[in-house]
Amino acid sequence: MRKGILGKKIGMTQIFDEAGRAIPVTVVQAGPCVVIQKKTVATDGYEALQVGFEPVKEKKVNKPLRGHFSKAGVNPFRYVRELRLEDIKDYQVGQEIKADIFSPGEKVDVTGISKGKGFAGGIKRHGFHRGPMEHGSKYHRRPGSLAAKGPARVFKGRRLPGHMGAERVTVLGLEVIKNDPERNLLLIKGSVPGPRQGLLVIKNSVKGG
Repeated sequence: MRKGILGKKIGMTQIFDEAGRAIPVTVVQAGPCVVIQKKTVATDGYEALQVGFEPVKEKKVNKPLRGHFSKAGVNPFRYVRELRLEDIKDYQVGQEIKADIFSPGEKVDVTGISKGKGFAGGIKRHGFHRGPMEHGSKYHRRPGSLAAKGPARVFKGRRLPGHMGAERVTVLGLEVIKNDPERNLLLIKGSVPGPRQGLLVIKNSVKGG
């Protein structure tokens, strides 16, 4: 069964296992999320759960969203996202989804917006090789030939310097090391996309496990 939750990246730390080995983990505030709407094949053409995360004051929400929350009978939330799940019949509008939805040892896929790096050159952005750094060389970190002699134009999709980061990134198959339902925390092995306080979508992994 597919399941998911919204969360916020708190930061990274390390914990120690029974053998005394250090495990790098990312601390994530996972939920609590509230089901706002159930989308079904009959009404919307697909099945999904619309969930809200991080309550906010009503005055910080625009009028259409205020009416949407009021219709569902829930308080306003800062973040509203859809979770595409195969089976949503077990969920009800107003139901809370908490961090205990995932257990230690489960594999999850984590989606977030990566850190923005601004304008970056080809070496940093794509791993291009640089030219000779000797004094006589006129070519150091530039992109070099674009190899479009015949058409006399640059093809779409060419890897070039440009804006780097600030993209939607999903890391697959991360392991849940520990959960803390009382404080709504998940400790996930390794790093996850985005800066501290960045929004994350956590689902059980498509790779299984």
